[in-house]
Amino acid sequence: MKAILKPGPAPGLTLGEAPTPEIRSGDVLIKVRRAGICGTDLHIHQWDHWSRNRVTPPLILGHEFMGEVVEVGRLVDNIEAGDRVSAEGHLVCGHCEFCGTEQAHVCRETRIIGIDRDGAFAEYVSIPAANIIHIPDSISDDHAAVFDPLGNAFHTVLHTDVAGRVVAIVGCGPIGLFAIGIARAAGAARVIAIEPHEGRRDLAARMGAHECLDPVEEDAEARVAELTRGYGAHVVCEMSGHPEGVRSAFRMCRNGGHVRLLGLPKHTVEINLARDVIFKGLHVYGVVGRLMYRTWIEMRDFLAAGRLDIDPVITHRLPFDRFDEGIEAMNSGEAAKVVLALD
Repeated sequence: MKAILKPGPAPGLTLGEAPTPEIRSGDVLIKVRRAGICGTDLHIHQWDHWSRNRVTPPLILGHEFMGEVVEVGRLVDNIEAGDRVSAEGHLVCGHCEFCGTEQAHVCRETRIIGIDRDGAFAEYVSIPAANIIHIPDSISDDHAAVFDPLGNAFHTVLHTDVAGRVVAIVGCGPIGLFAIGIARAAGAARVIAIEPHEGRRDLAARMGAHECLDPVEEDAEARVAELTRGYGAHVVCEMSGHPEGVRSAFRMCRNGGHVRLLGLPKHTVEINLARDVIFKGLHVYGVVGRLMYRTWIEMRDFLAAGRLDIDPVITHRLPFDRFDEGIEAMNSGEAAKVVLALD
């Protein structure tokens, strides 16, 4: 089968051939129709410090995808050939204390497809049946392909109720852009986007942000305070991982408010813990992946009901063998989300 490969420990990726995966008794074989390029794939392409310490080539990349079931293992009885599906790409042990108490998203034995084992940048991918999510016909292939990052945004925004509240989104990459639409769909009274890139601010407006602030050209914290009668945002979702974005997230949140941290800083971030967290009585939540499987059900039902349009975030749709163009567009900042087509 065709596959996008990380052949060895060096920068770059290759379009090549790989064996079609075999399935075990509890697995499902999926013919991939669409696959989304993630920021993690860019890191592996660049072969940066994180990749060198995490990834062991050779490896097939890709963890955002959807497709059609073509074969099921002998112990699988709830999935059939022909089903349209996506899948949770975090593979957990299923028997530890975390998995047994509805906290599988923080299982210490988690392995991720496309990072720890072969992934979905290929014509076929093998996935445990427990990780499969059926896709209603009302949801397009392109939208189903990005359920993984969309789920990160759902997990971040809906960790507590945002209806009637002011929500600030710091960093409008693809997941931040998804978060804006989710906050609007969930009834937020005002959604404020903070993003230095003009094109991303334009997309934030298309996703429904009431205010789009440039933190380089204006005092975003002062503007958030002005828009909230001096109180600050009820909920701040930090999606950038930029050190100043993280510090700003704590400062622009109101006393007793909620800060959700999804963005990954490259280095240690120094904050004034007493002033900006403790004495403000903030609720701080670190977001890891998606809740298994509440998040998947939430986003599937939101999209199937027509409550959320994520199409503006998918800026590039390319044939599978032009994946290098998608990576270049993401590296340049031109693209938000890139979806590759294999059919």
